[in-house]
Amino acid sequence: MNRLTSSARLMIVSDLDHTMVDHHDPENLSILRFNALWEAKYRHDSLLVFSTGRSPTLYKQLRKEKPMLTPDITIMSVGTEITYGNEMVPDEGWVDVLNHKWDKKIVTEETSKFPELTLQSETEQRPHKASFYVKKEKAQEVMKNLSEVLVKRGLDVKIIYSGGMDLDILPQGAGKGQALAYLHKKLIAEGKLPKNTLACGDSGNDAELFTIPDVHGVMVKNAQEELLHWYSENAKNNPKIIHADETCAAGIIQAIGHFKLGPNTSPRDLPLPDLLKSDNFDPAFEVVKFYLFLERWQRAEVENSEQYLEYLKAVFSSCGVYLNPYGVEQSLDDVIKKMEESCGGKKGKQYRIWVDQVFSSQLDSNTWLVKFKKWEQTGEEQKCCFTTAILSTKDVKGPHGVSWVHVHQTWVDGSKSDGKNWFL
Repeated sequence: MNRLTSSARLMIVSDLDHTMVDHHDPENLSILRFNALWEAKYRHDSLLVFSTGRSPTLYKQLRKEKPMLTPDITIMSVGTEITYGNEMVPDEGWVDVLNHKWDKKIVTEETSKFPELTLQSETEQRPHKASFYVKKEKAQEVMKNLSEVLVKRGLDVKIIYSGGMDLDILPQGAGKGQALAYLHKKLIAEGKLPKNTLACGDSGNDAELFTIPDVHGVMVKNAQEELLHWYSENAKNNPKIIHADETCAAGIIQAIGHFKLGPNTSPRDLPLPDLLKSDNFDPAFEVVKFYLFLERWQRAEVENSEQYLEYLKAVFSSCGVYLNPYGVEQSLDDVIKKMEESCGGKKGKQYRIWVDQVFSSQLDSNTWLVKFKKWEQTGEEQKCCFTTAILSTKDVKGPHGVSWVHVHQTWVDGSKSDGKNWFL
């Protein structure tokens, strides 16, 4: 949160499974559409928060499987853990809040007396969360009886049932909604309350997000029965909460437009001629635009025509330098020649490129330093490079108005490539 010197223009707080991430979409198109929109238009002055029922272990596993951006804040384990940034630094103040009238040993002792409860995996048992499976027809009775028992033992707990099978026991002060309220309070104290907050979810453990004052809410089209029931009972006439017509991340994009929170046309949705045309120069959009072009080039979705070869030649300085992830220096002219030969090299494959954490700083009136992570995924294999680029608008020839004059990449996150078809 500290990277912003003033209030975020928009804070998106989104559940992951079946909200930001569509597990029924092997091409991952909805989340990739969101990624391109966020990095091109929002990353520099907004906050992205992932709020998930997953433990840190399962959250990190999901990141290896799906093309996910890096959030500014991560709320995990159904609102019992809050961390910040790449390093996932824990919020110790939140830990203090959750310790009130909570004793994990008592919870473990009492739940062992309920044969209807089946423990979830060890990774899902967290300091402030006990997680079980329970059959739908038994859930309400178990929740009622368990709540009474724990109150008698002196605890103040919250029991959440979601997904038609998952039962979580948390401290009363925990939960996705309470974690969001805590973050809002913290931002208010810093004088940085976001101008708008959009909460996004699909299941019962997301309902609390929509109860926080002054928060816009979207239930994605594929929202589950328990959340739709909560909506019909509690929020049907609330104009600040909508049930989207689109599934998963596409529903989030729809909500951004519905509530007029900012741009909601993803660069991925633009036809190539519209994507490449020169408008007002913006370094983040320039980076997103180029890598979307490169993806289409590799997938053979771009005709190998002089028009697009000229685009490549126009955006790279003839005297530019590329330092590849292996430490080998090449001219950008040589890179263009190799790219020309590689057109269609990923044809027919599940190949995608996305960029993450695009940040830019202006060096002078014509020059920008841009830093970001560039990801590639082919099938289930992911590779990532930390990239630093210098872009210039000085003495640029051609219609695109910008020139890449220097690019430097290094491998990150244990990524490794055989060197084939890796360009910028």
